[in-house]
Amino acid sequence: MVSLEVVLLIGSFLILLSIAIAKFTDNLGVPALLLFLAIGMLVGSEGPGGIYFDDASSAQSIGIIALIFILFAGGLDTNWREVKPIVWQAMSLATVGVFLTALTVGIFAVFILDFSVLEGLLLGAVISSTDAAAVFSILRSRKISLKGMLKPLLELESGSNDPMAVFLTVGIVQLILTPDSKWTYLPLLFLFQMGVGSIMGLGFGKVVVLLLNRMKFSYEGFYPVFSLAFAVFIYAITTAIGGSGFLAVYLAGILIGNSEVVHKKNLFRFFDGLAWLSQIGMFLTLGLLVFPSHLLPVIGIGFMVSTFLVFIARPVSVYISLALSNHAWREKAVVSWVGLRGAVPIILATFPLLANVSNAKLIFNLVFFIVLTSTLLQGWSIPIVAKFLKVNIPVKQKRWYPIEFESRIGIDTDLIELIVPYTSAAVGKSLVELGLPNDSLVVLIVRNDNYVVPSGGTVLEAGDTLLVLVNKNNLSQVRVILAEQLGD
Repeated sequence: MVSLEVVLLIGSFLILLSIAIAKFTDNLGVPALLLFLAIGMLVGSEGPGGIYFDDASSAQSIGIIALIFILFAGGLDTNWREVKPIVWQAMSLATVGVFLTALTVGIFAVFILDFSVLEGLLLGAVISSTDAAAVFSILRSRKISLKGMLKPLLELESGSNDPMAVFLTVGIVQLILTPDSKWTYLPLLFLFQMGVGSIMGLGFGKVVVLLLNRMKFSYEGFYPVFSLAFAVFIYAITTAIGGSGFLAVYLAGILIGNSEVVHKKNLFRFFDGLAWLSQIGMFLTLGLLVFPSHLLPVIGIGFMVSTFLVFIARPVSVYISLALSNHAWREKAVVSWVGLRGAVPIILATFPLLANVSNAKLIFNLVFFIVLTSTLLQGWSIPIVAKFLKVNIPVKQKRWYPIEFESRIGIDTDLIELIVPYTSAAVGKSLVELGLPNDSLVVLIVRNDNYVVPSGGTVLEAGDTLLVLVNKNNLSQVRVILAEQLGD
């Protein structure tokens, strides 16, 4: 039996190795998840590492736990003001789009791969969801962003389409295991699961916000631990009563992230780190689970399915789902292309494995190969496609400040950032000449990447970034004053 020290040594080494490789390959445009999967395969039973792992049940459990934290962290990081204008479009992609992807791939598998109807639909359902982490890791590493509402649309779609894929996969597995079951129960089951998931997620999200603000813990470290435990609790209790636990966790995260809660920045940092740890652990585990030699027999049909998914199934689902939107064809095209498959399809592929469904091993190996090929094909080419379609804009780098301020309930002050334009009338004037309200204070000026602690006599220069501590009640007045001073 392997000792605990050896397990900890191997686990910590793999995590450190994954982070190091991701860091050094950051500018290559390769999604981090692909690197983590590759490392898992290399240390697996058929790689140089020789670690034997063939436990689909444990891999599934690790994947589900990781997804709870990833979706909760994704919800926390979702800005509701940004995604609100496109929420119905994203929901259409996350439901109708996922269903159409599963349906079209299923039909392809039936006619081309000679699968049965249910086996074909199962394959389509398993690979129907996209991966947000892979998409935005590439966009950040290659310094590419997208115009208009494309980024929020892709973000919300990727974060909310997993529940639909889970529902379809579990539902079709159930139909295969119980041939006498009727298809008609699926729509009702869908409405029940999503309805319960939505109610539980929003309801418990409000409870968490209330408790975080009411329960004054003696130790600041209790707040993220409390939130973590509640995220797991929300998933577990929602799933126990038949609802979509993943949807509940994601919605709870959105509600908490867009509410005023104590120690909010610390919560964000904690769950951001936990999400990355979860991704690394999940991808390493899934990499260990696969046997590379089992992928060789499916290369031919794998390429066929992957090509169909990328060039036909995904575009068809996107164009139909967004038919009523005002997005131009270029925007729909880039949404179609940014459809990377990630860890969720591989995790879903373990469901038929554990249920002993016919052709389950073939489906698992196919899904793993499809994830690899679609990630390789689409991952590195996203910046090129975005530029070709003329929907790319430079990434706006987030500036780091040596001063940190966190607004809390009961505090009517906030810290805002303002930039002095080169054509501004404020250039050459001192701070005291701006005439800001008495309860507003410029606490820091960033000038040519240097930090200047200002006084009333500090003269402004073009391009200065001002950090202004301002009373929320006078925020609009401050903006008006600065706009007038800037010649607007």
